[in-house]
Amino acid sequence: MIDAVGNPQSMLILGGTSEIALAVAEKYAAARPLRIVLAARPSPRRDEAAARLGRLNATVSTVDFEAKDVDSHPGVLDKIFADGDIDLTIVAFGVLGDAEAAWQSHDKAVELARVNYTGAVSVGVALAERLRRQGHGAIVALSSVAGERVRRANFVYGSTKAGMDGFYLGLGEALRPHGIRVTVVRPGFVHTRMTEGMPAAPLSTTPDRVADVIVDAVRKRKDLVWAPAPLRVLMSIFRHIPRAVFRRLPV
Repeated sequence: MIDAVGNPQSMLILGGTSEIALAVAEKYAAARPLRIVLAARPSPRRDEAAARLGRLNATVSTVDFEAKDVDSHPGVLDKIFADGDIDLTIVAFGVLGDAEAAWQSHDKAVELARVNYTGAVSVGVALAERLRRQGHGAIVALSSVAGERVRRANFVYGSTKAGMDGFYLGLGEALRPHGIRVTVVRPGFVHTRMTEGMPAAPLSTTPDRVADVIVDAVRKRKDLVWAPAPLRVLMSIFRHIPRAVFRRLPV
């Protein structure tokens, strides 16, 4: 179980090559022995992630996972939970895609929706069932500020994150009476492989700094956090700008 200072004994990363989630795992492994399950497609990146964590105070295993294959999700989670309780799960998979291509290509738009929203809902429902059964646990859902107010610049991606964000906030309310916590994390621009080559946005951050926010949020049992924290104020302003004005802004 998660101890009194917020450190889990076991951790599942769905999207096991996520740089943010791996940074979280490293912080927990530095605090106490940790069992980590990396669920991702087989790849050299998954192997590298497992080796990286294995050099720390962690026992690491890998499980094949495909976000778009929603029919497989219950079976994948059954396999993972058969090896023991999972204290903390990070839902960390997602695709960004090309913003302009996404709304002009049926295949690209549907892929974004399948991974970022349908896949996230699928694992969320399956996770909730298993966490209720074990009687404890926490979920961290990596959302995005792009979903707080969907912008023309990346509205397909933003709309998928808006849906995912709303689902996990609602899931947190549904699971609260069962003693299970859900934390939605809304990062801004994070310097990762996904954003490599893109111009950095204001208040850009790193996976390690986002990981600090997540660890603190789990310890304090928060429902919703921004990374970095000042984005909360900025996005509050954005949400209240009239649409006629908002569409003229260079965002």
